[in-house]
Order: sequence, then structure tokens, then C-alpha cells
Amino acid sequence: MALSLCTDLSAAGWLIDDDQPWGRLLTLGPAGFAAHARLRFIPDPAYPGQHEADVPAVETPPEIDQVRTVLATLARHTGTPDDCYVCVWDGWGTELAAPKVVVPGRAYYLFRGALSDLDQWDDALPDPAFVWPADRAWCLADDVDPHWAGIGGSEAAIADVLATPGVDTVRTTPDEPVPAYR
Repeated sequence: MALSLCTDLSAAGWLIDDDQPWGRLLTLGPAGFAAHARLRFIPDPAYPGQHEADVPAVETPPEIDQVRTVLATLARHTGTPDDCYVCVWDGWGTELAAPKVVVPGRAYYLFRGALSDLDQWDDALPDPAFVWPADRAWCLADDVDPHWAGIGGSEAAIADVLATPGVDTVRTTPDEPVPAYR
């Protein structure tokens, strides 16, 4: 089965109705999770004001492959791995005939399918901005601006993510200042 475009946006209500600051929603997902982590696609800035272009080149898998690795770990922490939702930012230039999930500062197309459908995600497509199972056991948020994706979930899920080989993850909290490049 492939991901299908949703016209019913009710599954994204927890994003739309979340009242925390928009930057926190976009980078760590909805409030209410017991634990959080960041999946770093490149290392955090070494000094204030560092430009992303100044990061020494490091051979890493494409971002979508790193996201898939973390999602494979998270699949063990949901009762609904075959019923998941994916938001894709509308700012990539493709207009689809579907309503959009609108949160402050962003709008997304909502898709539904099995978590395993993301294994077939074409590397040429934009990375998913949000991924969560229907039981809302966790949420992965990958906004276009930061150099990392945020993950919220249970303590066990985040501990498992932090122990996942092949990806660079660190524990974080919603109140922790997030590192950013200039």
C-alpha cells in the first residue's frame, strides 16, 4: 500500500490545536510527550554565529535515510504502525488538489498509510515534516529550517532512539535552547 493524500484533516487536529509557540511545535512536535530527542543531520554549531556552510564536510546518509532509521526504531513503540500520518510542507512548489493542515508559519499536505510506506519514499521528494502513528505514541518533526529533526515520545521510545546505531541523536527538552546556524 502507498501513502494516500487525505482530504479529512481531523487526524492533524492535535497539530492545529496545539497552543505552544509555533517554533517549538515545528521542531519538536505537539506538547505532552514524556521525553524528547534531536536527530542531528549535521553536528551542532561549534560557536555562536557559525554558518552552516562552515561545517566541515562529513559523509552521512541522506536525511531521509536517517529519518527512516529512526522511524524503524519508533515502529516498535506504537500499536498502529500500519496506520500513520505524514505531513509534507507545501512550500516545495508542488500544488496538490487537497486541503492543507495550517499551523502558524506553515501549511502541509496530509498523507496516510503504513509506516513501512516511507521505505518507498523517493529521495527526490521533500522530507516529511511530521510523521506520527494513529495512536499518537510519538511524533517526529522535521522542519525545513533546523539542521535536525525532533522526536517526542515515551521515555522507552526515546531511550531506544538514542541507542539506535547509525544516527546522531541527543536527548533534549522543550525548554532547552536549541542550537542554530546563522
